[in-house]
Amino acid sequence: MNSKEDLGVWTDIMATVNSFLNSKHAAMYGNVGSHVQVLMQPSKEAQFGDTIYEAGSEILKNELGAYGEKLLGSSSAYVQTNISRYLSNPRYYFQVNEQYVKNKLKVILLPFLHRGHWMRTVETINGEFSYKPPIDDINAPDLYIPLMAFGTYLVLAGFLLGINGKFSPEALGVQMTNGILCWIFQMLLLEATLHMLGDGDVPLLDVVAYGGYTFVAVSVVVLARIMCRYCFYAVALCESLCMGMFFVKIMKRILIAEMRSSEKNSSRRHCILLLVAIAQFPLLFNVCV
Repeated sequence: MNSKEDLGVWTDIMATVNSFLNSKHAAMYGNVGSHVQVLMQPSKEAQFGDTIYEAGSEILKNELGAYGEKLLGSSSAYVQTNISRYLSNPRYYFQVNEQYVKNKLKVILLPFLHRGHWMRTVETINGEFSYKPPIDDINAPDLYIPLMAFGTYLVLAGFLLGINGKFSPEALGVQMTNGILCWIFQMLLLEATLHMLGDGDVPLLDVVAYGGYTFVAVSVVVLARIMCRYCFYAVALCESLCMGMFFVKIMKRILIAEMRSSEKNSSRRHCILLLVAIAQFPLLFNVCV
């Protein structure tokens, strides 16, 4: 047998082997594919389990969503309630006109001449009770007069420093700092008095407004010092008395009408209110001197 015949025989053998292997390979992967198709088809138990899982997930999602919405809603309501309680509505304190400013200045500077009542006027809005704004109620607190009075105090203090030859930006800054500290101290004094005599909460801006009324008297005293040094002490003493009376009236009104309950011991209440009135003397002299 020559080389060509041997090559032909080996070629036939290799073709036979390849065809056999290809047939086995196709049969094997065909069976695997069928098994895969069988495994990929979900059973009835698996379909029922998937249904239960989807229903449980949907219920859990809805419950968590409702709880989260309730939690966020209650938190938002809590924040809004506390903001309205302590800060109230800032625009309310600037609803003033010329007539209100004139009458309010008279009440602050000469409270013993105020013949009307000291109670705030209440109105009904959407079925809820609320206090009338300053433009409609002389006893309502405002922030316009305190801010204007504080600015006036700074201008008069700068002018007084100038005529005494002591004006400088640093000196005016000291006067402004002294005035701000006086305002804060007055607020703390009023807050402490309200907490000692009652258990209610007064809006923060109300206390800020009441404390700022001090600068109306301070401006008058500084102006008196500029015009006549000899009458300074007399005017300061008179305004200290007036401010003491003004704050006592304000504190009594708040304790009686605007707080849920107050101190029943009248002697203790009178002593604390007397201390508030006496505190106006050093406070006023400290700012004006």
